[in-house]
Amino acid sequence: LRAELGEEFPISVSSEIGSLGFLERENASILNAALVDVARTTADSFEEALAAEGIVDVAMYLGQNDGTLMSVDYAKRYPIFTIACGPTNSIRGASFLTQEKNAIVVDIGGTTTDVGVLSHGFPRESMVAVEIGDVRTNFRMPDLVSVGLGGGSIVRRAEDGSVTVGPDSVGFRVTRDALVFGGDVVTATDIVAARGLAPEVGDASLASSLDADLVERGYAEIVRIIEDAVDAMKTSAGDVKVVLVGGGSILAPEALEGASAVLRPPHFGVANAIGSAIAQVSGQIAKVFSLSETPRAQAIEESKRRACDEAIAAGADPATVEVIEVEDIPMAYLGDALCIRVKAVGDLML
Repeated sequence: LRAELGEEFPISVSSEIGSLGFLERENASILNAALVDVARTTADSFEEALAAEGIVDVAMYLGQNDGTLMSVDYAKRYPIFTIACGPTNSIRGASFLTQEKNAIVVDIGGTTTDVGVLSHGFPRESMVAVEIGDVRTNFRMPDLVSVGLGGGSIVRRAEDGSVTVGPDSVGFRVTRDALVFGGDVVTATDIVAARGLAPEVGDASLASSLDADLVERGYAEIVRIIEDAVDAMKTSAGDVKVVLVGGGSILAPEALEGASAVLRPPHFGVANAIGSAIAQVSGQIAKVFSLSETPRAQAIEESKRRACDEAIAAGADPATVEVIEVEDIPMAYLGDALCIRVKAVGDLML
């Protein structure tokens, strides 16, 4: 195909994108192919914007959804790996700001709350098929729970007296529509301001006239939503450390049920940008080997080499690349088959 169509023609190879499961891998490959033109347009637009500011002859990288970076050329080839890179940047930023390697990270923005798991300093990956637009795929995705809670979430009292928070939101218009900014919509930000928990946001006195019962019920609902999301990400019944980041994390209390500690580090509002700034470059492969054809030790070494090569191709400095994760899973239903997953990371090539 390359010889016939040329180097510029986009070709998506399923074995480089998805893992086990024929239909899911096929869906992931089709989605990747559908995004190629979008990725090229986006990358070219970034380069043009930088050039307009006089920034030329520099390497440009995009975030990918395992909390690392990839070169522009790599992103144009595998745009699917940018999906959900936002929350993973926040998770990496939370790790950097707190120096924690294992915790649950709650990233609260203006419209949604993303909850993920920090494992060995990187976002935990989902081990199940992921649905995107109701289509099942099996490419690498972070293990996340997203709920409709943010600083702009609209607060309402139902006819039965109960109070709801979200999932609809005023979004980026929170600084215009929320009560504390002179608007006329009761938002989650107004609730915490009325409780005296966010004195630095807008004018808290504008929310002081809110009904006390509405404020208390609304705040209890905010806390419940966060605690339920944290509980959904646990793998055991014990308490875990929780790190709060994102501008909307002012909504969260200083203590949560099921949390051994709640950390809100300095600069929590820009954890996402910090995660991007300190990110490394990664390479990852997942392949099934037949042990009758390839001994286990040889299969693992081959996988490590391929993962390192992928990291270098994505823009990592070869001198800094190292393998950080190796997983081998016997597949009894395929006889002597062994699925090996390897991840390697390295610093940016300067």
